[in-house]
Amino acid sequence: MNILLIGSGGREHALAWKMAQSPLVDVVHSAPGNPGMDEIGPCFDVAADDIDGLVKLALQIEPDLIVIGPEAPLALGLADILRARGFDVFGPSREAAQLEASKAFSKARMMKYGVPTATYGEFTEAASAKAFLRTMTAPYVLKADGLAAGKGVVITQSLEDADAGVDEMLSGKFGPASATLVIEEFMHGEEASVFVITDGRGAVYLPAAQDHKRVGDGDTGPNTGGMGAYAPAPVASEQIMARVKREIAEPMLEGMAKDGIPYQGVLYIGIMITAEGPKVVEFNARFGDPECQVLMVGLAGDIVPAILASATGGLKGNEAAFESLFELDRFQPTATVVLAAKGYPGSYTKGSLIGGLKDADKIEGVTVFQAGTGSAPDGALIANGGRVLNVTASGDTLREAVDRAYAGVAAIDWPEGFCRSDIGWRALR
Repeated sequence: MNILLIGSGGREHALAWKMAQSPLVDVVHSAPGNPGMDEIGPCFDVAADDIDGLVKLALQIEPDLIVIGPEAPLALGLADILRARGFDVFGPSREAAQLEASKAFSKARMMKYGVPTATYGEFTEAASAKAFLRTMTAPYVLKADGLAAGKGVVITQSLEDADAGVDEMLSGKFGPASATLVIEEFMHGEEASVFVITDGRGAVYLPAAQDHKRVGDGDTGPNTGGMGAYAPAPVASEQIMARVKREIAEPMLEGMAKDGIPYQGVLYIGIMITAEGPKVVEFNARFGDPECQVLMVGLAGDIVPAILASATGGLKGNEAAFESLFELDRFQPTATVVLAAKGYPGSYTKGSLIGGLKDADKIEGVTVFQAGTGSAPDGALIANGGRVLNVTASGDTLREAVDRAYAGVAAIDWPEGFCRSDIGWRALR
């Protein structure tokens, strides 16, 4: 097959790297891609949210399968438009992608299908939002309804800060994304990320991972798009995963299909493992970033058949066969450390030179995925974003994987970057 992969981040680099290893795949084209992805297959300078440009590109190269990596083009309806043109597409429709694009839509669906989640309120006006806050106890959880690049969640300990957060969000802190505000009950427990590949009827499950959302060690500081991850996450035991399947994934997929919104692609289920069991923190309409990186490296087998079956149908009743191709019994503990530009998730500078990637890649078990990178006129690698590199490593144990990842970080020459020093700390303590 020839595959067209949409996106340019570390998630997409990991997907390109993994799919290119499949015996079913001849070439992976990427749009727009990044310098690391360009080493795997041809990259085309078409932005991930340039819907018209992407359709023209697809008609030009005629891929056998199109894989949409990031959430923005899904929310814009790219999957629908490409399917209408006759392409096989891995990624949900615009309506189904509202599970990520609208927190209010997602919460309403969970309520309708009886899926466990935090109690909530939905607001477009500050006075009613603040009145709702006074029916709750700290900590207070405020979420922008729309897409905010993983940064649209504010958790405060005081009512005064929560009131200020209401004013900031409804006044446009996240632009149109926070024109509607969702306020939730704070859930106590430990988080995990579960990924379900589905064609809307059948579903196959990948190992659970755990992200590190806060910018600082010990989960301190503001939320980011993710500063590191590891898998498998021991907190998501077999019993917990069985409940996620029975109480969350199956009711959501069955409910969406029954309501005429079949979900086709990968469903990211962010769960909080509470004293009462797993509850949904959020749904995303794509692979997590950086969780995708650890899953692609940790999986010994081929993921392409399941991705293709998601796009074309045929998962229902054949789940065991597709999961066997993952070779889950050989899944290696894997960790990834995000190297970000100093200042992230606030303001940061671009254009600094990065060296040492080849030295890092030579370390046993280490693979470096590029995220926010670019090329200087002389071809040198430069930083071009907030989260810039994902230093990913596997090992016989999580401890070995983490140690190898940090050895990879040490081999990279980029003084303008920083990372957390405690990736995997919950599982390793």
